[in-house]
Amino acid sequence: MPAKKGSVDPDSDMGQIADPTYGARHVAIIMDGNGRWAKKRHLPRALGHKKGVETVRDIVRIAGEMGIEALTLYAFSSENWNRPADEITDLMGLLRQYIQSDIDEFDENGIRLKVIGNYKALDSDIVQLIENALERTANNDRMTLAIALNYGAQDEMLRAVKGIASAVRNGEIDPQEIELSHVSAALDTAELPPLDLLIRTSGELRLSNFLLWQAAYSELYFTDALWPDFDKRELQRALKSFGDRDRRFGGR
Repeated sequence: MPAKKGSVDPDSDMGQIADPTYGARHVAIIMDGNGRWAKKRHLPRALGHKKGVETVRDIVRIAGEMGIEALTLYAFSSENWNRPADEITDLMGLLRQYIQSDIDEFDENGIRLKVIGNYKALDSDIVQLIENALERTANNDRMTLAIALNYGAQDEMLRAVKGIASAVRNGEIDPQEIELSHVSAALDTAELPPLDLLIRTSGELRLSNFLLWQAAYSELYFTDALWPDFDKRELQRALKSFGDRDRRFGGR
């Protein structure tokens, strides 16, 4: 069951804990609340998104220091195209800026960048920036940062099914021999460890079409903290909650 929002308050310094990840290899975050953060401060939504990018930088660094193997961030969903045009323009501008300004730090810190979702539908210059970053960081192995761009889990599963259907049509797979592993291998996250912990900020209690297949047996953690306010302490709370759970995977 999901943790009660904000119910875990680790008292000790994570630096003194043998494993600050509590065994979580792959953590995913639905980064929600940029707009509400700005509204509370009577600021434009664009400034909320800008502050959210600063939080991304901080959390990526912290996750790497903790030893998290893979961090997946929900940056832009396939449904976000329904937002006002000026907001989408602001978001795409921030994406360009983020890739250009942070790629050196990714490479220096051994972070491999991965993008899930149909990112090739974005503007051509963004696609080129992404592909250059993917190529440049391909051999890094300290941590994988997976960014979900133009991503929707239902679309991901549909693309996986189409790929499997194509393999069946070509005689590569017997339809009677299709297993769960075939689906997992066809998903955008195939190269990542199984998802251990999925965090959502801002107090919303839903998955919003994010990693639906992967979250089947992941632990869920919801916090009232808006994404721009999410910090090391909040991540520690989520990981401590994960460590306190009894993961049974349906076995008992």
